Amino acid sequence: MDTKRLILFIALSFGILFAWQKWMDYRYPQTAKAPAAASGTAVAPAGSEVPQVSGQTAAAAPAVESGRLQSGQRVHVKTDLLDVQIDTIGADLRRLALLKHGMPGKPNQPFLLLDDGKSHVYVAQTGLLGAGLPTHRSVFKADRNQYVMPDGEQMLSVRLTANGADGVQIAKVYTFKRGSYVVDVKYEIVNGGSKPLAASAYYRLLRDGQTENPGFFGAHTFTGPAMYTAAGKFQKLDFAALDKGNAEHVKNAKDGWVAMIQQYFTSAWIAAPLGQPSVCGAKPCDYEIKRLSDGLYSAGMIVHLPQIAAGGKFETSVPLFVGPQETRVLDAIAPELDRVKDYGMFQVFSKPLFWVLDQIHKVVGNWGWSIVLLTLLIKLAFYPLASASYRSMAKMRKLAPRMQQMKERYGDDKMKFQQAVMEMYKTEKVNPLGGCLPMLVQIPVFIALYWALLAAVELRQAPWIFWITDLSVKDPYYVLPVLMTVSMYIQTLLSPPPPDPMQAKMMKIMPLAFSVFFFFFPAGLVIYWVVNNCLSILQQWWITRQIDKADAKAA
Repeated sequence: MDTKRLILFIALSFGILFAWQKWMDYRYPQTAKAPAAASGTAVAPAGSEVPQVSGQTAAAAPAVESGRLQSGQRVHVKTDLLDVQIDTIGADLRRLALLKHGMPGKPNQPFLLLDDGKSHVYVAQTGLLGAGLPTHRSVFKADRNQYVMPDGEQMLSVRLTANGADGVQIAKVYTFKRGSYVVDVKYEIVNGGSKPLAASAYYRLLRDGQTENPGFFGAHTFTGPAMYTAAGKFQKLDFAALDKGNAEHVKNAKDGWVAMIQQYFTSAWIAAPLGQPSVCGAKPCDYEIKRLSDGLYSAGMIVHLPQIAAGGKFETSVPLFVGPQETRVLDAIAPELDRVKDYGMFQVFSKPLFWVLDQIHKVVGNWGWSIVLLTLLIKLAFYPLASASYRSMAKMRKLAPRMQQMKERYGDDKMKFQQAVMEMYKTEKVNPLGGCLPMLVQIPVFIALYWALLAAVELRQAPWIFWITDLSVKDPYYVLPVLMTVSMYIQTLLSPPPPDPMQAKMMKIMPLAFSVFFFFFPAGLVIYWVVNNCLSILQQWWITRQIDKADAKAA
């Protein structure tokens, strides 16, 4: 019967994982990169479309090579956390590296989040809408091309200027703060003309359709645009849906944010920062997610500015978050911004599990030991359930010799054998399915923890002990999976042996076959399973010992 439970557990595990893979493939299909235009065909530059307010027509864009942004001079900015390049064309953020986070497999090389290279396009653009106002295609001027945040300074401002029509002057000011991934982007508009000026400002994130490599069993976190407003709630669209012509539009929003999401990292324009007034004040904002004609994808918002009187001046600021999806950081920036962390369809379990893990880490200071302690807490939570299961298994182990005698007595008459076995279970008050329940309960916990670790940038390149230098990837020397195999084998020795010799051999082979898959799991997840198995072995051994003592005393 224990073999049947083991096979049932494995079948259910693979059934869930297979269904999970199919669902992920359907929900988040990989998106092919848009093909390049045919040679000799004039097309618009990447991201050349200017957002339009109702009744306004964007100027035609010059014909240049498809898939490439227009480039001017670069302004290089370096702070304690960011290494940034701003292009004088549009004064856009074209390249941004995170100095405290390394590239995959290269922890000493800063992680490149925004990029306008030949192989990848992902930039932050802004512009103004109105007669003669500069867009992301206009040329700006900078005072110098190098900025470094001095030691001891808490802020660094970079100012770029451009001229509009009829004496209008515009300055775009980036303000970087020490210890922060939030960049304040401010427009200063001086109306030097003789007429009132009507204007709107647009802020968008432009990206190609490249996605991360899928994880184990094809699972991968969401990559693509998303938005949130209090009225429209959280919405996201994958690239495949946008390729089919789908789009998201939210009009007259009074708060919210719009973002581009990928595993571990996010960029987001914040209309309503936490504890601050929304830029969507008297005139609500418009949000839009769509696919552009050049194969790029846009997630942006339009802020409608109040009319600026002749000779008047107006300023508006919108924060841009560009950084890791650290829960505590996201919670402090904007309401519901932590939704960019993709916990999968098991979010109801994954999010609380990570919250507990984070609380433990605040005390312990090491994510590996935090996982060990989390495993202990989960084991304590399920202790009564597991104890009942192990008591049932211990009793069945004692009944194994009697089952063997019944098998020999009834031979090939399986019907009588099963009836005799069930009668024995009834007499001895043993539940043959009692050992299955803890295994079944662990499946959603196991998958939920997998998603929690898959989405946790906090575990990315986080060390534990010795050779484990990154809990988010597999054990490089496969020591943990081997320990996992050994622990599973010991568990089979403590379980009641089946009467069939062939089934007994299968029980010994199953741990090896099943544990092979753990060779590809993140080290943090394997730590959980190894510790869980070791605690289960101790618990099962202790309960069996207590039952043996009780039986000896009764005899």
